[in-house]
Amino acid sequence: MKETITGREALMRALQAEGVKTIFGYPGGSIMPVYDSLYDYTRGEKKAFNHVLVRHEQGAVHAAQGYARVSGEVGVTIVTSGPGATNTLTGVADAMLDSTPIVVIAGQVGINALGTDAFQEVDLVGLAQPISKWSYQIRHADDVAWAVSRAFYIARSGRPGPVVLDFPKNAQTHTCEWSGPAHVDFVRSYVPYPTPDDSAISEAARLLNESKRPLALVGQGVELGNAHNELLELIEKADIPVGRTLLGLSALSSRHPLNKGMLGMHGQYSLNMKTQEADVIIAIGMRFSDRVTGLPSTYARQAKIIHLDIDKAEIDKCIKTDVAVIGDCKVTMPAITRLLKKNDHTEWKQSFDAYAQMEQQQVVEPAIHPKDGPLLMGEVVNAVAEATKGEAILVTDVGQNQMLSARYFHYNRKRSIVTSGGLGTMGFGMPAAIGATFGAPDRTVCMFCGDGGFQMNLQELGTIMEQQAPVKMILLNNNYLGNVRQWQDMFWEQRRSFTPMLNPQYRLIAEAYAIPYSLVTDRADLNAAVSRMLSTDGPFILECAIKEDADVMPMTAPGKSVDEMMLTI
Repeated sequence: MKETITGREALMRALQAEGVKTIFGYPGGSIMPVYDSLYDYTRGEKKAFNHVLVRHEQGAVHAAQGYARVSGEVGVTIVTSGPGATNTLTGVADAMLDSTPIVVIAGQVGINALGTDAFQEVDLVGLAQPISKWSYQIRHADDVAWAVSRAFYIARSGRPGPVVLDFPKNAQTHTCEWSGPAHVDFVRSYVPYPTPDDSAISEAARLLNESKRPLALVGQGVELGNAHNELLELIEKADIPVGRTLLGLSALSSRHPLNKGMLGMHGQYSLNMKTQEADVIIAIGMRFSDRVTGLPSTYARQAKIIHLDIDKAEIDKCIKTDVAVIGDCKVTMPAITRLLKKNDHTEWKQSFDAYAQMEQQQVVEPAIHPKDGPLLMGEVVNAVAEATKGEAILVTDVGQNQMLSARYFHYNRKRSIVTSGGLGTMGFGMPAAIGATFGAPDRTVCMFCGDGGFQMNLQELGTIMEQQAPVKMILLNNNYLGNVRQWQDMFWEQRRSFTPMLNPQYRLIAEAYAIPYSLVTDRADLNAAVSRMLSTDGPFILECAIKEDADVMPMTAPGKSVDEMMLTI
């Protein structure tokens, strides 16, 4: 005889079946039945989940993103209806653009009240559809097991992304017959793992074999596909220099001899310049973002473009492709590698050196080893990078702090960068770092942010305090919205419209949340402060008073070709 259980109990069992261990959430009226079940499932003999109470629903979804990015698992968020649900939508959109697998479960008014403008009612399915892989309303308790299994399958398979489940109160409290968790591994018309075209693979290998100046552009797809070894085999056999996107920075070790640095607007000068000289470009798990290509009409016109991607929608969307290899890069890269000749491109690789040396002298050394003047962002990042030796996870907020920490941090291990790339969400850093500490509890998590981003989700210091989440927070305080100020100076005649920031005393805020704190104003004190931060158990706030009007360089200005990159202003 089948067991009769409630929909909320079915949710608990379905989440268990998906291997969920950590949930980030915030209770409220329409999700209260689920939270009553969570009471039992987070304690005692029935304990299955660790629930992290955040201080804002946006914090919950960003924490789930951070958890997913470093663990490779699906992040889970549970919130209430109305504003609780809409507060998650920024994170849902962020996860969609950055291909992050999360499942958001939101309460909803009962189905009999839908359409009546009931208290905290909102059409969440309609709101979430354009910014998620799938959004669905669970209207009956019988549908819970199937909907949860389908949600996790869609979120984690193929090109990962966010799924939103709208869970009306009646479906939480009504009963159903439980016959065990569902197992969804097929959805009609959804093909998460396309079969690669053999002719495309052959043509890609031919182009690489004949190339004299090949260049590989590596994105987060390598991380998402766990294809790190397959990448090494391909680039080492073909001897191809590599540029990495912002989200793909830890797909290849910073120390690998073929690594030439970060692509993009604030990436390596040599990569931007040599992009316009390459005769074949193989793009692996990246989407040719405008921040990478600069002016699309002038981008790599001399090169044959090979594009490896699991999502057909990315092919020819931004840059015209000569050979499209559609499929999981963990499958397609070895297929290409088998057809490659062992090659040697020493002369081509060495041609990067002159540009790299120019950048080192004019940009890098002044940024990380200044001889005088105020403290700089670059030297703070470098000090933390040197102290953590490439073993830590970098989490960033958005802005100048993001670009400089990404440039100067070191990456020796996979899944070592968590940042908001596509949407550029200020306030992402702190909650994402919380999630990262739960997703990779054995690793050091360093979160860099500016004074603007730090204050956008400042309330999550309460979550850090309660959980004692060991986030090492490096607050780069220049009393400005720095990135906007830089653009105002460069492109808007130095009209600094509402970018100066009147900031609070962060020392008192740290004291209020019982979080250890240090302030660095003099570079002579920097290394000791970094050492204290890293040796302190639990969370730490390291505030660095940095130069107010320092700029992030080099830079390709918007609307310019990648080889028009500026080393200095």
